[in-house]
Amino acid sequence: MVIARRFGATQPVSQLWLVLAIAMVRFYMEKGTHKGLYKSIQKTLKFFQTFALLEIVHCLIGIVPTSVIVAGVQVSSRIFMVWLITHSIKPIQNEESVVLFLVAWTVTEITRYSFYTFSLLDHLPYFIKWARYNFFIILYPVGVAGELLTIYAALPYVKKTGMFSIRLPNKYNVSFDYYYFLLITMASYIPLFPQLYFHMLRQRRKVLHGEVIVEKDD
Repeated sequence: MVIARRFGATQPVSQLWLVLAIAMVRFYMEKGTHKGLYKSIQKTLKFFQTFALLEIVHCLIGIVPTSVIVAGVQVSSRIFMVWLITHSIKPIQNEESVVLFLVAWTVTEITRYSFYTFSLLDHLPYFIKWARYNFFIILYPVGVAGELLTIYAALPYVKKTGMFSIRLPNKYNVSFDYYYFLLITMASYIPLFPQLYFHMLRQRRKVLHGEVIVEKDD
């Protein structure tokens, strides 16, 4: 019963990302350019990535064997990129950096949920296992680079328009500058990305090479 519930949670997700991958490939084959790609798949992407909030719930109740903290950071950062960056700042939607994180996210999720699905079926092909713990070595840095470059590309527009910012004076006596918030967000990748990346490297050594990982006490 537990396996059936887990299988029912993981299989649709991998299929959703496969649909997105096919749509991206089809667009590029027909148009021969990345310009307009985001606009063509944005509704699908917004639905899929917002739907990913359920992954945090899946982690909490044990359906998906992933750390709640790792899932929370990953999902929240992606929703931020989808809704508060690429959706809200249309001039950057044709940036090449957008394609970088879209491709990285899509391949990562197809690989990850294929791994979960075949593991639950107790019939895990070695290639899926190998891909799960090797593709990320390139895909994670590519995805992060795409996200950072996209936020960087958004900075001039945000500074010029003052979008999402709250200026003084106002009746609540509160100020918020979205431009500086984005700078802080970019800086936060410095401590967060290495933690996620090295966590995956430890998991890779454990799964592919059978190493016993001993966590050091602080």
